[in-house]
Amino acid sequence: MLSLDSFYGERYHVQNFITFVVTTAAALSLLSFFDYLANKKYVSSALSRKLAHIFTGPVFMLFWNAFSGRSPLESRLVASVIPLAITLQFYLIGAGIIKNEAKVIALSRTGKREEILKGPLYYGIVFVVCTTLFWRNSPAGVMGLCVLCGGDGLADVIGRKYGRDKLGPWSNKSNKSIAGSLGMFFGGLSFSVVYLAMFQCTGNFGPSFSVLNTLHIIILINIVATFVEVVTTSDLDNITVPAAVILLSILFM
Repeated sequence: MLSLDSFYGERYHVQNFITFVVTTAAALSLLSFFDYLANKKYVSSALSRKLAHIFTGPVFMLFWNAFSGRSPLESRLVASVIPLAITLQFYLIGAGIIKNEAKVIALSRTGKREEILKGPLYYGIVFVVCTTLFWRNSPAGVMGLCVLCGGDGLADVIGRKYGRDKLGPWSNKSNKSIAGSLGMFFGGLSFSVVYLAMFQCTGNFGPSFSVLNTLHIIILINIVATFVEVVTTSDLDNITVPAAVILLSILFM
């Protein structure tokens, strides 16, 4: 006869499996939609790439609380398989092991598959690391991913459209602009506040954490992240920006 503990054990395994399937379907559908837009020339490949950069991660994070709370280790490991599988696909396509021209067009800047082994691959690795190490109970991990998606993603989109005024002596190489940096700051700040508030309301951070009480720290961290994005070359900022945010969040939040 099935015991009560066994029953609930089976339930959280099933819950994790169903959430895994639904989350994977949502993430892949979103990526496929952006690929479709790029291949049909409805948007440029650069914009498609950044739309995926901005929205795929936050959509993935929306499902975190649907994973079972009875086995936190299992839940975070199961969830991390999703960005791991997508990142592995990026690597195989970028390395030429898998042929997928539609994905190359959508993810690369100039149509070269090797470019996928830089920015997109780094982006995926950061999500795997943050999901595995920090999960939904860490403001540092959540904020690191939010600034990566909302801040770094919008920096490129806004900078391309409105970035006439360049920043500093390095602008000829990095092409960073005032508009792009404003997009970086406000994008990272808004995504951070929304997601931190969401996870606070669902009780993930415990009673001692408050977005309002730490708002000044969130603003300062986004200022530093904006500076890091400005001085870091393209693609590498997918690593340096979340690393800086996570480190500062651990120290001050």
